[in-house]
Amino acid sequence: MKFDATKINSFYDKIYDWIIAKGPSVILGIILLFAGLWLIKLLSKWLSSSMHKRNVNPSLRPFLTSLIVITLRVLLVLTVMQILGIELTFLTVLIGGIGVAAGLALSGTLQNFASGALILILKPFVVGDNIVAQGQEGTVSSIQIFYTIVTTFDNRTVVIPNSKLSNEVIINISRQGSRRLDVEIKFSYGIDYDRISEIFNKTVDEFKHCLKTPERRIGVSVLEDNGFKVVLNVWVKAHGFTDTKLSFQKELMKNLKQGGIKLPGMAD
Repeated sequence: MKFDATKINSFYDKIYDWIIAKGPSVILGIILLFAGLWLIKLLSKWLSSSMHKRNVNPSLRPFLTSLIVITLRVLLVLTVMQILGIELTFLTVLIGGIGVAAGLALSGTLQNFASGALILILKPFVVGDNIVAQGQEGTVSSIQIFYTIVTTFDNRTVVIPNSKLSNEVIINISRQGSRRLDVEIKFSYGIDYDRISEIFNKTVDEFKHCLKTPERRIGVSVLEDNGFKVVLNVWVKAHGFTDTKLSFQKELMKNLKQGGIKLPGMAD
């Protein structure tokens, strides 16, 4: 078998020309790829440490770190491909099409994610807070990226999408630490108001769950043809509010009865 020296020389010339023309780009691309991956790894560690020091919610840290790292790696690969002279037109169109389709398919999920991130960062409520949202009142037991879990006071578990919590009104009833307990009772005009006020104050003073500040308020709220209404505003701790209200009203009713004050409907 005879070798054609001219063809072999031509082949080597083409390889040499390609190395001269593309070699620097290939070397630069490889250096950039390894250097970029190393820098991204360092950035990942720095992000984790920084978010820990800034007390970013633990549920959010790994997701944000992974999102940033993956995005940087994709950009790095595309940059290296561009340096190597690889045509990206078709790839760009393909990625764009997939991105649009995924965005349309996951629009609700992405909205829940964005809302979850805002809730974890801005903290309109935290785990343990009592809130009223979507017609539900209960204690926040868990805040996830896509949804929040609320345990109602009758022990039902309610899963609420985060987009609903970020776009509508939320009432945080425990954030301030205390709540005002309002009691309004109707009496006949034959009952002395000062005696009623004395019993109200005595009940508040003896009830251990009533707070000293803000100060209580007692007064006549409504005057009617057949009687008047007395209202009491007193402050109690936000957590356990319902139990406190039930106990206080029981003590108040008992003290009124012992003080000879008849309530509407009481037998003579």
